[in-house]
Amino acid sequence: MSHSIDPKALGKVVVLFGGSSAEREVSLNSGSRVLAALQRQGVNAHAFDPDQTPLSALENAGFDRAFIALHGGIGENGTLQGFLEMIGLPYTGSGVLASALAMDKWRSKLVWQAAGLPTPAYQLIDADTDAQAVIDALGLPLFVKPVHEGSSVGVTKVKAPAELMPAWQDANQHDSAVIAETALLGGEYTVAVWQTPQGLQALPPVRIVPATEFYDYEAKYNRDDTQYNIPCGLPDAQVQHMQDLAVDAFEALGCRGWGRIDFLLDVAGAQYVLEANTAPGMTDHSLVPMAARAAGIDYDQLVLTVTAMAALDSGKQNH
Repeated sequence: MSHSIDPKALGKVVVLFGGSSAEREVSLNSGSRVLAALQRQGVNAHAFDPDQTPLSALENAGFDRAFIALHGGIGENGTLQGFLEMIGLPYTGSGVLASALAMDKWRSKLVWQAAGLPTPAYQLIDADTDAQAVIDALGLPLFVKPVHEGSSVGVTKVKAPAELMPAWQDANQHDSAVIAETALLGGEYTVAVWQTPQGLQALPPVRIVPATEFYDYEAKYNRDDTQYNIPCGLPDAQVQHMQDLAVDAFEALGCRGWGRIDFLLDVAGAQYVLEANTAPGMTDHSLVPMAARAAGIDYDQLVLTVTAMAALDSGKQNH
């Protein structure tokens, strides 16, 4: 797809990475790889860490587009996107509203439910929650997680009633909004979605098989025993269904450019949309590069293609 992209035509590109969220280390890894890939291909690309330099420095720096490799926090929740809209700097990934919605696990579920898409059963919980009532409604095991964090930060798998409120306290240290969600134990999958001239396209699903209790931060970034299966092992019809669901979930939130939709299956094999990621990781462990590779798109080509998609919500695109 990117063979027609002239690296010089992308102009002066800023790669935004680092930042001050809980996912800073992952972002530094992603961003440094993206920057190297752009520079390898002759793009005039520059690093920018908002934790080290105020964002206002972007305004008159002559950049033509921004590649967002910030994960979590302001980089992914619509805040940065709003700033870039205001200064007129086209950027990769989803716009303001879609970024904010996707980062909010509760509200993204509300949108998907309204659109008729399946998502695991859940309840919001707080200090006054009746733990037994939540367990009666959702069953055990269940997951407790902060509504506005990514990379499994603050997530606990609750297997006994006495663990629910300590899990809430842990998640609450990261976020005032906390969600409890039914654990579906039929397998974990993810589907990358991106914009092509023919419309939104879903890449091959990846099945994630962690050696740990679940696909937690450790399994995502620090361990080498997490298995990633492509092809994912599902029958063709189920793969197609998951890809269609991924595109529907992406569109329902108003996402654009590129992203990733995570899925859980129940033991009967039914598929449920779990969450959306609008600034996917680009590390050596990351899932979108893996899926792209399975579709015949190497890392450098992926980075170049995504960079070329940079746009503003108004639809203005830098070609």
